[in-house]
Amino acid sequence: MFPRRLGELGMQFSEIEARAVEKHGREALEDRLSPVVSAAEVEAIPADRFLSEATKVIFQAGFSWSLIDKKWPNFEAAFEGFDVHRWSMMGEEDLDRLLKTDGIVRNAGKLLSVGKNALYFRDIITEHGSVGAFFASWKSEDFFENLSAMQKRTNRLGAKTGQIFLRRMGVESVVLSNDVVNALIGAGIVARAPTAKKDLASVQAALNDWREESGRSLSQISQILALSV
Repeated sequence: MFPRRLGELGMQFSEIEARAVEKHGREALEDRLSPVVSAAEVEAIPADRFLSEATKVIFQAGFSWSLIDKKWPNFEAAFEGFDVHRWSMMGEEDLDRLLKTDGIVRNAGKLLSVGKNALYFRDIITEHGSVGAFFASWKSEDFFENLSAMQKRTNRLGAKTGQIFLRRMGVESVVLSNDVVNALIGAGIVARAPTAKKDLASVQAALNDWREESGRSLSQISQILALSV
């Protein structure tokens, strides 16, 4: 049985970070970590940039990331800047046009996700004033609960895709990559990839303790976990 509190485990984040430093060196490790983004900076991000980045991550899933990066100006043009209110009314004629547009990946399911996610972001604006304000209000200690709620209301932002989206937008986030999962297993937090609520609660409890111990963001803790294995 895996205890949820690090006091019971005796595993400190300093031990994990020391392993990462040993493998990569202190300066190189710090250079690879995401900068800390303030809540005010997240709140200031326009809604269209959330929809744009969500779409980009969705299209990169299963494709070459560099290929989507190269084509992204074409996506921005095809989606007219990803205005949330405009794409929340996406219709069949939009899909027909996009499926004939050169320079983008013409995957119908992924194209349709733009309209579905625009509806989500539009609802967030109605409920919270702005998309940025909503994500800026997230508490790190409730990360997996908030992530689950987001994934239930969005399209194709499940699993690591949604986690990567949040990381890119500057929201404190954990990406459960294979390396991160292996580090969590090695630390005795879980016995397998955490998908069940009980396992995610154990991971959240460990992250909360590690965040308090280290003073680092969830994003940096996640990256150091990956770099420690």
